[in-house]
Amino acid sequence: MSGLRSKVFLETRAYLRKSLSTLFDLDPLEIPINAHPGEPPTLPPGMGNISLSHCKDAITIVWHKNKIGIDIERKDRDFNHVKFAKKYFFHTNQSIHKKKNFTKNMILNQWCAVEAAIKWDHGKLAQDINHWQYFEKPKELIHKKKNIHLKYSQINFHNWTIALAYKEKTSLNPEIICCSENF
Repeated sequence: MSGLRSKVFLETRAYLRKSLSTLFDLDPLEIPINAHPGEPPTLPPGMGNISLSHCKDAITIVWHKNKIGIDIERKDRDFNHVKFAKKYFFHTNQSIHKKKNFTKNMILNQWCAVEAAIKWDHGKLAQDINHWQYFEKPKELIHKKKNIHLKYSQINFHNWTIALAYKEKTSLNPEIICCSENF
């Protein structure tokens, strides 16, 4: 792991431990997380589920009793949304992209929701992105190959867009236990 990636890994795990220590009223070092590099962090059975996401200047961590996925992206992220949509999304959800006036914000929201779904599934971005279908109305995500059906919520918070992915039957009352700027 490079120096920068190692620093980000350690910082995110420190935020995770500190946040969960507040939630569970335990010392941060007593939090039994399983957090190996390249793997999503997990808690032992019975302690709920966590998901985390970060971008260049923020981190968000969510806890729920059921599986949940989260992603955060800066709203002003600089990327070629047309090229991105053609590469990853046109083949899975052409109805949204048939409109010639789809916006960068629409593609960013779709990206964020799909990445949250991949985190819910503990999948791999490169392997799974082409299998997820995104539906703006109803707010649904479907993995065509695995036949997974998820709901999602989109939150606009200051400079970021945040997506949560969860099973339809989940009552969505997650604890967003950490949302930190300038992380």
